[in-house]
Amino acid sequence: MKTFKLVPIFLLLILSSCSSVTVYSDYDKNVDFAPYKTYAFFKPGIDKVEISDLDKRRILHAIDAEMQAKGFTKSENPDLLVNIFTKSREQVNVNQFNAGWGYGWGWGWNPWMMYGGNQTSVSTSTEGTLYIDLIDAKKKEMIWQGEGQGTLTRNIDKKDEKIADFVKKILAQYPPQVKK
Repeated sequence: MKTFKLVPIFLLLILSSCSSVTVYSDYDKNVDFAPYKTYAFFKPGIDKVEISDLDKRRILHAIDAEMQAKGFTKSENPDLLVNIFTKSREQVNVNQFNAGWGYGWGWGWNPWMMYGGNQTSVSTSTEGTLYIDLIDAKKKEMIWQGEGQGTLTRNIDKKDEKIADFVKKILAQYPPQVKK
């Protein structure tokens, strides 16, 4: 019987450890995306991004890998310019567990109150958002924007994997599936 009571707790721990990335995209519905075959990074925009140079390189390497996997080639005279933008915010999570001891309904003094019964845990996490903009290089107009939101990590062993996951899920929505 104890095993069945532990299963939901175990599943909750597994699900909470697998934080996912939520993605959105927007695009110009009047654009034909088929002719775009080459890309380059938009250096003036990328230089303004306020994250560490190490994380910036991780993002750019991940974008390179995904664009090349989609059949794009990097070029000095590109069809698309790739720009990024990031933002983050600190999340504070407070969980309180009350074992039911102490004062409550009814009369009298409860001796269990002096032993506690309330447990509070506070944890923080950083939620990040990565925007990837694709700009028509000739017209200098944004034609597609992807956005990914998820929990960031400070664990250096997992940063590459986490950033690659963000980029892969965002760029999975490019090119947009135009409904006819």
